[in-house]
Order: sequence, then C-alpha cells, then structure tokens
Amino acid sequence: MSTENLSETQHLFERAEPGVRKAHKRHILSIALDCFDEQGLEATTIEMIRERAASSIGSIYHHFGSKEGLVAALYFAALDDQLALIRPRMQGAARPRQAVDALVQTYLEWVERQPKLARFMLRARHAVAGGPQSETLAERNKERYGELLQWIQDGIRAGEIRRLPSETYASLLIGQSENYCRAWLSGRVKGSPTTYAEVFSEASWRAIAA
Repeated sequence: MSTENLSETQHLFERAEPGVRKAHKRHILSIALDCFDEQGLEATTIEMIRERAASSIGSIYHHFGSKEGLVAALYFAALDDQLALIRPRMQGAARPRQAVDALVQTYLEWVERQPKLARFMLRARHAVAGGPQSETLAERNKERYGELLQWIQDGIRAGEIRRLPSETYASLLIGQSENYCRAWLSGRVKGSPTTYAEVFSEASWRAIAA
C-alpha cells in the first residue's frame, strides 16, 4: 500500500512507530484499535487481537508487555499526534486569546480526523490513568499543556486571565468541547465539532478571562 493511500490513523502509527522493522507493531496497534472500537475496552481480549492480526501471543507481549501496555501505547500515540498539531499553532499565537482558540479548534479538528482514536481515548483515559503507565501519562499531559500553561501565566501577568488553581484550566478550556465531541462520537448529536469551533472557543475564553 502506497503512502498516499494510507488512512489518517495509519499515518499516525507511522509517525509514532516509524520504520520498516516496526511494521508488525503498527499492524497490531491498528487491529487492536479496531477491536477496542467494535467490542469495547473490557470485552476485547489479547486472543481476539492475536487472531485478527494473524500474530502470536508472544509477539504481542514482546511489543507491549500486556493488554494494559497495548492500551497505553495506543493512548500515547494519540496524545503525541494531538501535540504535534497543537504545538506549532500555540507557538504561532500572538496573544493568550489566540492560544486558547488554537487549542480548542485544533482539538475539534483532530477529533473529526481521528474519530475512532478519539472514541478510544475517551474510553481508555481512566484505565491508563489508573494503570502502570500513570506516571508516564502525567508527564505526557504536562508536555501536552506546557505551551498553554505558559500562555496562561503570561495572560495572568498581563491582567487578561483570572488566577485560578492551575489544575482547573485544562477542564475549563477543553471540557465543554470534549463533552460535545463525546456526544458526536456516540451519535447523539449530528453537527460536526468544527461547526461549533467559534462557540466553544468563545466559551473557553470566557471561562478564564479576567
């Protein structure tokens, strides 16, 4: 299959696990994502993934260590892909308000581009946060929101942003968008997330603006 014909998700796995020698690992990730999306996180077993991927149990455990490790690998690949899109837009922002717009709009775009992974992330968050990779997740989230937190500090100093407990900003800024995306991914609402990008950006800004 040529690079031009690869799906968005396959491109993501190519970026997360590059190189010919990691082709089988990427294949397992892709199959696992399909299984988790179709069967759910709890119901999917390593044996289901092995059979569908035409792999071996040994190969899966060699690459990921456990089902929890496979779930975490998928989750971190998705986080890294979001960061790769968000970071340059945040760095190109001129003011805190533009940084907030960049965060919200990029997140909504990513969900539309990667609906299967977005659905997986919403289902898997608590499992990863409460599993053996919890410290790694904390570090990834710190990196994910690092640019934003710098803009928030600059905005506080400039009198544009309210001083709030630091752990609340992420929920205030992305929580409403995330709730809508959850409804869209489950089919409860029909309007695509980016249709309402301005609405959610405005709501996020009002939540923290001085």
